[in-house]
Amino acid sequence: MSQQKSGTSNRGFASMDEQKQREIASKGGQAAHAKGTAHEFTPEEAAAAGRKGGQAAHAKGTAHEFTSEEAAAAGRKGGQAAHQKGTAHEFTSQEASAAGRKGGQNSHGGSSSGKSPVQNSKHMSDIGRKGGEHRHGGR
Repeated sequence: MSQQKSGTSNRGFASMDEQKQREIASKGGQAAHAKGTAHEFTPEEAAAAGRKGGQAAHAKGTAHEFTSEEAAAAGRKGGQAAHQKGTAHEFTSQEASAAGRKGGQNSHGGSSSGKSPVQNSKHMSDIGRKGGEHRHGGR
């Protein structure tokens, strides 16, 4: 007779070990994708789901709070990936000049956006995340 969990029958999905359950569930997902019946999230749905998860994590106090260094690293990684894939935004010389001026103003105490350094780091983190979402087709 096979091993069973204490107090359960040795029959059915619930009595299987977690690994076996995962294998079976995975086959269901693979079959749905093969048939074309699996739900494909739109970028909007994916963003809404991510927002909902982030809000829940913050409400529970389990969300990761990024340092400015972590946010910068994430932004860099997203930018590098976009460049490697060929989907990065290529700045015109006018856009690059404007960005440089804005960066210079912010680094010298002037804030053309009116945002604090913490708000700016969150903004940059959002930009990095959007680059990653774009890289993965919004999924």
